[in-house]
Amino acid sequence: MKKIVTFGQIMMRLSPPGFARFSQAHSFDITYAGGEANVSIAAAQWGIDAIHVTRFPDSDLGRAAVMYLRKYGLNTSQIQFGGDRLGVYYVENGATARASQVIYDRLNDSFCTLSPSDFDWAKILQGADWFHFTGITPALSESAAQACLEAVKTARQLGVKISADVNYRKGLWQWGKTPQEIMPELVSYCDFIVCGNSNAEDLFGILPIEGEKNKWVSSMKQVMERYPSLKLIVDTKRDSISASHNRLKGKTWDGQKYYKTVEHDIHHIIDRIGSGDAFIAGFLYGYDYFQQDIQRTLNFATAAAALKHTVEGDFNLVSVEEVERLASGDTSGKLSR
Repeated sequence: MKKIVTFGQIMMRLSPPGFARFSQAHSFDITYAGGEANVSIAAAQWGIDAIHVTRFPDSDLGRAAVMYLRKYGLNTSQIQFGGDRLGVYYVENGATARASQVIYDRLNDSFCTLSPSDFDWAKILQGADWFHFTGITPALSESAAQACLEAVKTARQLGVKISADVNYRKGLWQWGKTPQEIMPELVSYCDFIVCGNSNAEDLFGILPIEGEKNKWVSSMKQVMERYPSLKLIVDTKRDSISASHNRLKGKTWDGQKYYKTVEHDIHHIIDRIGSGDAFIAGFLYGYDYFQQDIQRTLNFATAAAALKHTVEGDFNLVSVEEVERLASGDTSGKLSR
């Protein structure tokens, strides 16, 4: 993979320092992030030309967000400016038995009010290997959904591979159409999706066939039958022992074979937000660089997701060498010098 293009909303993240509660906060730490941008930032750390397409208000806050993204190597040349506000979300980091909390204030921001005609997708996607979006983008507004549809249609025409995390956020779909009316057409253009059993049921009305042992594979077989452009479906399985201790595995269905990884036992979690995006970035990177070796790619992607839990903020600021070390089974955390 030499070039990836992602499309989606970016928000300001406000978090009390450390593990303080909202009620204790006298100040907030400021970062900027969004699901699709998290994928691009991870790819940028691994030497990929990563372009994120979004829209910010033409204000000091919008400019600050662009500067923050550039710091991590993201190509911001296709960011548009307009609209009145920057979306915000608040994160309270949990510990042990106390769960983390996230509060969103994201609707009707600059991204939600974009105009699809603002984006020349043929130009933006020229030379790209992958185009990536999530189910959040079309949920935000009719115009965002239309822009996303135009992007996937153009990507298909140009031979750009398309990936999507079809995550379903019920509370976001407020603009008049249901995800069941919008997501199936978008997925019909995809080569690769992240999808769980609940997504398959909620978005596509697909349930596991009774009596089949692997319920996820049962559902994903049906998803692939319905959407023949799909070549790969992936997902993770997370067991939450506490807010500070999770176990994580990856799995893939390629239409013929089921793949899975060893379980990563993740103690002393620093920040789990963005780990799913780290998984996607790892898979897209590995699928091209490991010459479609699916097991090696899945191992790499899951290790990338596990490492994300050790990094503050949404971005997975780890190297290929660090991911490969963990993927090979080295969990020692031995001092490197």
